[in-house]
Amino acid sequence: MSNMATHTEQECRFEQGCGALSLIIHPNDKDLGGFTVRRCLPNTACRSVGPWIFFDHMGPAEFSPGNGIDVRPHPHINIATVSYLFDGEILHRDSLGSEQVIRPGDINLMVAGKGIVHSERERPEVHDSQHRVHGLQLWLSLPESEAEMEPEFHHYPAEQIPHVDVNGAKARVIMGSAFGVISPVKTFAETLYVEMHLQPGQQVTLPMAQERAVYVVSGSLCARDIVIPMHAMGIFNDDSGVVIEATSESRIVIIGGANLGERKIVWNFVAQKEERINSAVEKWKMGLFPKVPGDTEEFIPFPG
Repeated sequence: MSNMATHTEQECRFEQGCGALSLIIHPNDKDLGGFTVRRCLPNTACRSVGPWIFFDHMGPAEFSPGNGIDVRPHPHINIATVSYLFDGEILHRDSLGSEQVIRPGDINLMVAGKGIVHSERERPEVHDSQHRVHGLQLWLSLPESEAEMEPEFHHYPAEQIPHVDVNGAKARVIMGSAFGVISPVKTFAETLYVEMHLQPGQQVTLPMAQERAVYVVSGSLCARDIVIPMHAMGIFNDDSGVVIEATSESRIVIIGGANLGERKIVWNFVAQKEERINSAVEKWKMGLFPKVPGDTEEFIPFPG
């Protein structure tokens, strides 16, 4: 979604699991001046989960008038970004000419392909008032056959995302298929992304995927007597019939899908080969990426 923090591997605290739960990631909180970001992916113990190569939890943050999210134009290649808010709103603009307000429950899918530039700001009426922002920033690897595709932008309003009741728990199947329903959000490989709300004692059997993980946005979970606390990510193997249980009222996110292989990440640039990243860095430094209509006066320089 954004360049709110330098995109490097996160140093985290890890716990080895057992059985179906192989690892628990405890991301460090990073204060970015008024709001906190917790980065689970990539990190030194687990660089990706299925096609997901970047996972940030931002906020919740309360902003006073005149403060807020204000991310200048910056580039991406060879990935798709997925923006999802629990609270607040963000104004997305990109070099395709897209201008879209992201609100809670919406999905913004921006496919960088061969190269795109975007910014995240706030509408003046939001920026000038007391407001709150809370959400997730995720990146998807693209299969090599589509890594250099023409850029695309897709917006899915909250009402288009299917809901399903799972043993009394409320689930939204944001991407892929789970619990008998299929999301309309475009995918490029096997992809899983589900949000759930669970009450204490509610149990859910995890959907199957080649790789999968559960992040606890709030509350806490138990998986085979191992606790996954708030703001931690549990990495699971592909055992079937894995049950998780909420030990308190919880909001969780399940991600997963097919492993698309190693990717190199330098700043906002992701590619399979270092040469592709080097060419993108030079292109950005030379000002050869397209501009963002309506946001042409500023940009984020390549660091270093």
